[in-house]
Amino acid sequence: MDNPGRGPAPRPEGGTDAPVEPGTRGPLPFEGVWRFTAPAVDASVPQARHAVRDLLVRQRVPVPDDLVQGLLLIVSELVTNAVRHAALLSPMLAVEVAVGAEWVRVSVEDNHPYRPTALEADHGRTGGRGLLLVREITREAGGVCDVEHTSSGGKVIWAALPFRPARLP
Repeated sequence: MDNPGRGPAPRPEGGTDAPVEPGTRGPLPFEGVWRFTAPAVDASVPQARHAVRDLLVRQRVPVPDDLVQGLLLIVSELVTNAVRHAALLSPMLAVEVAVGAEWVRVSVEDNHPYRPTALEADHGRTGGRGLLLVREITREAGGVCDVEHTSSGGKVIWAALPFRPARLP
C-alpha cells in the first residue's frame, strides 16, 4: 500500500500534476481525490453516502461490493457524528474520497475542536458506538483510521481501506 493515511496529492479529476517519467506507470484511471461540502444537517447523511457510492461507480473504482458497503457505512457514521456533535460550531462539513492504486480513503472534516473517542460497547445505550463501528469495519478490512486536528482548529476523521484492483488489460 502506498500512503493511505494522507493519500495522493489533490489533483483535478482525470488529470495529473506532474509528468510521468518514462518507464514508470502513471496514475490508474480511477485514482484521484474528490472533495465536497455539505451542511451539517440530517439530510446530508444519505446524500453523502449516495455521493460517495456514485463517485466510486462513475470513476469505475474496482472495489469489491463488501468493501463498498463498509465504506458507505463508515461515511454514514462519520457524517452523522459531525451532524450530531459538531453542527453548533461547524454548520458545514467536508467529505473527501481519495483513491490510490490499492486503497481508498474516506474522511469527514468539521470545524469543531472536540476530538471524539470510540466508546466501548454498552448494551444499555442505543447510540454512541459509531466510531467503534468505524474502527471495527476498518480493522476487519485490514485498514487504518484516525482523528487528526486541522490547521483551522477543527478535526478530520478518516479511514483507509486496502483493495486489490483487477488487472487492467
